[in-house]
Amino acid sequence: MKLSQSSLSLLESTIKKAVGKYPCSCEQTIVTDIHLQPNQNSGELCIFDDEDTELANVVIEEWAAYEGDDFYEYVERILSTLLNNIKSEANFDKLAILKPYSFVLVDDEKETLAELLLIDDDTLLVNDELLKGLDEELDAFLKDLLAD
Repeated sequence: MKLSQSSLSLLESTIKKAVGKYPCSCEQTIVTDIHLQPNQNSGELCIFDDEDTELANVVIEEWAAYEGDDFYEYVERILSTLLNNIKSEANFDKLAILKPYSFVLVDDEKETLAELLLIDDDTLLVNDELLKGLDEELDAFLKDLLAD
C-alpha cells in the first residue's frame, strides 16, 4: 500500500508542527527522544516528547483502512523516509533541542519498535544499506594484509 500525496504532506506538516514547538532560541531544551505513535485502528499518529507531552497529532485515513499484519513495518518505512527528507531540507538544524536526539517509533504501550532517525552532528546510524558488501571488503583487506 502506498500513501497518497495529500497524506504524505499531512504527515510532513504534522512532524514540522511538532518540532516547531522547539524554535531556535538561546536556551536549548534537553530532549532525548521524540516519540511517533501510530494507531492502526483509528489511523491516528500522535507525536510526544520524553515527558509524554503531546506535540501534535493527525489522522491518516489510509492507515485506518490498512488490513495488513505488517502495519508497523509499513509505517516505519514511510516515517523514516519522510524524516530523512525533512532532515535533508535542514529543518532540524534550527531547533533548540540539545543534540543528540532521536525520532522513535513506538507502539500503543509506548514500547520502542524502531529508531527512525538520529539527529547528531557526529554520529551515523549503521543500517543495512551502509553495511552492504562490508564482509567482502573486510575479507579482501585481511587477505591483502596477510599476503604482505
